[in-house]
Amino acid sequence: MKKILTLLLSATLTLGILAGCSVEETPETPGGETPEETPGGEEDDKVVIYGIYKAGDQTWFIDEGNAAKAKAESMGAEFVYVDAKMNPEEALKAVDNAIANKADGILICIPDQTMSQAVVDKANDAGIPIIGVDDALEVSGEKIAPWVGIDGYVIGEANGEFMANYVMENNMVDDPEVAVMILTMDTVSSVVPRTEGAYDKFTSVATGFDTAKIYKADTDGTTEKGNTAATAMITAHPEVKKWIVMSGNEETAIGAVRALETAGLDGGSAVIGLGGYLAKDEWNTKGEDVAIKAAAYFSADSIGGASAEMLINHIKDGAEIPKSTAVPAIVVTPENYKEVMGAAAE
Repeated sequence: MKKILTLLLSATLTLGILAGCSVEETPETPGGETPEETPGGEEDDKVVIYGIYKAGDQTWFIDEGNAAKAKAESMGAEFVYVDAKMNPEEALKAVDNAIANKADGILICIPDQTMSQAVVDKANDAGIPIIGVDDALEVSGEKIAPWVGIDGYVIGEANGEFMANYVMENNMVDDPEVAVMILTMDTVSSVVPRTEGAYDKFTSVATGFDTAKIYKADTDGTTEKGNTAATAMITAHPEVKKWIVMSGNEETAIGAVRALETAGLDGGSAVIGLGGYLAKDEWNTKGEDVAIKAAAYFSADSIGGASAEMLINHIKDGAEIPKSTAVPAIVVTPENYKEVMGAAAE
């Protein structure tokens, strides 16, 4: 009996040992789940970039963000769009969220350029490449990160030249009821050269125009503030019945259009936009007989797509990002905007 028990015990131990040797452990994630395999057996390493825009509800930034998203997805990357709501705290929080979510790169147009150093420091400390779009990340006028935007001075010159020719062609140079209104954004470095270029070119082409009748008003870039500034200017100068309006962006130009309409001065006045993305709506819905006579068109798609492509190529392949990339512009009018803008004119 003892011999039989001994044999049985020995057989049981042997089977247990063999069974233990044949079991393979399955690796688990911290949550206890088995990770899914990606093609090639490696975990998903898709590039993720954040696009943080100072006024994410404005047409320009929506279009720019959509272009960046399309480019990112075409390159196999993921794009996260964030509206900073013209709020510096929201912008900083968005940068912190991008870092916390392990973003691979950031595109940003900040609501206040004085926060440039803080934003760049956060990105650098996290080892995340960052590109300033539209408004540069800069300190004392010097860029501290790559930038993609428009050549503000040249585009301002285009607006100034168009308006100078308009004034001369319509015999407005010596008209006592005519004055020029330039809506500026003095705290935004990308806008300052636009208004400088407009002023310089206008005065150099319309040489006989009285520069004492060129007035400037500061705005924050929104349609509301553009309307408020233009309304205040119109009220302060009741002797002016025909306003020649140039601006730092499209929104403030439309704000001026609305102010002129309210004052009943839109018929004899002329406004030029900067972007074309709102001017085309005026022409599409009201035709040619409107206060906004032209716009310097430049593509939000170009800026959004170019900035995303540069960032992703840098992340994937280490490609160098140029310090400055400027997108050109062309003046569009009710006569040529559909041809020039293509699908963007719809």
